[in-house]
Amino acid sequence: MVTKYHIDTAYINGVDQRYCVLGDNSANPVLLYLHGGPGDTCLPLIERYNINLAQRYNLVVWDQRGAGLSYYPFTANNHPSINTYIEDIHQLTLHLLDRFNQDTIYLIGHSWGSVLGIMFIQAYPELVHHYIGCGQAVDMHAITAEQIAFVRAHTKDADTLTFLDNYNEAIVGQNWVKTLLRLTKLVVKNGGSLYKHSNMNNLIWPFLTCGRYSIHELLNRQKGSMQSITYLWHELMDTNFTDIHHFDLPVAFFEGRYDYHVSSSNAHAWYETINSPKSWHWFEHSGHFPQWEEPDHFIDTLLLTLAE
Repeated sequence: MVTKYHIDTAYINGVDQRYCVLGDNSANPVLLYLHGGPGDTCLPLIERYNINLAQRYNLVVWDQRGAGLSYYPFTANNHPSINTYIEDIHQLTLHLLDRFNQDTIYLIGHSWGSVLGIMFIQAYPELVHHYIGCGQAVDMHAITAEQIAFVRAHTKDADTLTFLDNYNEAIVGQNWVKTLLRLTKLVVKNGGSLYKHSNMNNLIWPFLTCGRYSIHELLNRQKGSMQSITYLWHELMDTNFTDIHHFDLPVAFFEGRYDYHVSSSNAHAWYETINSPKSWHWFEHSGHFPQWEEPDHFIDTLLLTLAE
């Protein structure tokens, strides 16, 4: 059983940022996890469900700038862009390679983190041994269209149907954040995020019960999530990787069969066009979070994939 748990601070790209290393053997390779969101930190979930990865890797869980333990307030005149996060990952990676005397890292990107992951391996392929996309985002406009279609297929409520009909106009209006969050809640409510669940309670309780977060830090996590969405979502909506067909390193994708939160069918259609070393892994009892919905299967599959 892994016993070592280190939360460290690194001065990355002009800002102090926190990351946790889970592992007992400093000689093990580095596996860096990029959380979703933007701003949706996940350390208690990794500790609860994925801790066994730390027997084979130095499992690094980074709270991205402005989020969770790395919270600081963004402002209209001083907030990051997606490129800021790519450079953060670059500097953090160099720091970790030096700390653990490695040449490359293994990289997992989940949801928003999968956008950062693809962009990073395009910019710095020499630093990554293998990339794993989980809940991989490919074409954000297509993903949104599939979210709307999913909810429409699962509701007869007149108010909801009117909301869906008017979504594209509302999302560019003054209350666009409220509109975005309502669509997300409808996807969750109808089982498109967590398979056979209509809420996120299973992913909330670990934060409240882990004992590692103060009330102040839990509040900062909520503030960090909201500000990250507010300042990054419009740029995120420009994401479209469908014209990318080759990578200079192996890539793998771990996808829930019932992911309508970030469409796994959209990701699979793109996967079919990739012409470099690749693998695809379906999780038949998962939605958007196979790493926490089927954690044992996720870990076993990941270890086998990275050993190839």
